[in-house]
Amino acid sequence: MNRLIFAVLLATLAVNSYAEGYQVNVQSQKNTAMGHTGTALMLGASSIHFNPGALSLMEKTYDFTLGGNFVLSDITFSKQNSMYQAETNNPTGTPFYFYGAVRLTDRLAAGLGVNTPFGNSLAWNKDWDGRYLIQDISLKAIVVQPTLSFKISDKLGFGVGAMIVFGGVDLNKALPLMGQDGEEAHVNINGSTTAFGFNAGLYFQASDALSFGLDYRSKVSMKMEGGDAKFSVPSSLAAAFPANTKFDAELPLPANLTFGAGLKVNEKFTLAVDLQYVFWDAYQELVFDFEPNTPQLEDSKNPRNYENTLIYRLGAEYVVSKKLIVRAGAYYDETPIPDDFVNPETPGMNKIGVSGGASYMLTNNWSLDASILYITGVEREAGYQPANFYGAYNSRAIIPGIGITYTF
Repeated sequence: MNRLIFAVLLATLAVNSYAEGYQVNVQSQKNTAMGHTGTALMLGASSIHFNPGALSLMEKTYDFTLGGNFVLSDITFSKQNSMYQAETNNPTGTPFYFYGAVRLTDRLAAGLGVNTPFGNSLAWNKDWDGRYLIQDISLKAIVVQPTLSFKISDKLGFGVGAMIVFGGVDLNKALPLMGQDGEEAHVNINGSTTAFGFNAGLYFQASDALSFGLDYRSKVSMKMEGGDAKFSVPSSLAAAFPANTKFDAELPLPANLTFGAGLKVNEKFTLAVDLQYVFWDAYQELVFDFEPNTPQLEDSKNPRNYENTLIYRLGAEYVVSKKLIVRAGAYYDETPIPDDFVNPETPGMNKIGVSGGASYMLTNNWSLDASILYITGVEREAGYQPANFYGAYNSRAIIPGIGITYTF
């Protein structure tokens, strides 16, 4: 029994996010307002993330932008064949970004990006029915990306950036063990790691009106070594769950391949479409290697069986005046999680996002950028077969954001 418990209950480095899986897409107010499009657009220094190839064709010599978002989200769960319901009480998420770019020569540009493309915070009530799977978790991944972009011709640019990823996790869950005082046992798992990847892109300005982009962000393997597993258990079981237990684990951050097209309908109106392919099949299982092992605490292999998915994006921008630009967008994000592997720490469902926003020119060099994004999950009846935990999940999130851009 205890072996089964730890095979399925400690495998929680991956968390639910306001994108599918544990990927975060709010990486620029301008792009978020346009449904996260941008692979085939030149929206300034945010190209460091969306398509480094466009950076070399930027019009300004210097471009700096920074901002953040506030994620207000909740998830509801209705247990199968029961009247039981539960709802998360999530802390407010605060993803952020900074991009700075400079034109070094007529053909060469350099930039630096710092953003949070993976992670989230999720909190169920301490005593809810799924507490043996998850109570609360915080997952963070901060990416630092130095970037170079080269203009091959007046219409074609290529760029590449090195992704340095700093990751950390902190989670809590109850254990089905009871002390003499009536208190349930629990475990805290935390650790941090650093990993590496790359981001490369091509940008092609086919005509004054039409542009294309292709971007590839590589898979990053977050290998955590020497993480801490802290158990609080009845004294009679202390030897089975050592106080100084360490663990090794690995969580893949999936590769992404995105194709985009941009159409400048006229001097004021621009349309954009992106098709994003996410290589979620990199996440087939999560293995925990505990040290030391005991008969009750063995190494565990936890199936995930994620599948590759597509995200369909549409965005629009309209120049109202020299001072004001407005934007809108929408997208459809497929879940990578099969029906029998939907866990309350990753209650994946197909998601629909609708966004809007604007930029207001404070001066010739400064602009104030804002966006708001509403996401709703399509109700899903599914569960996690290894723990026989099934029910219906619903989710929604409202994500306002603010940023500022300086160019000269």
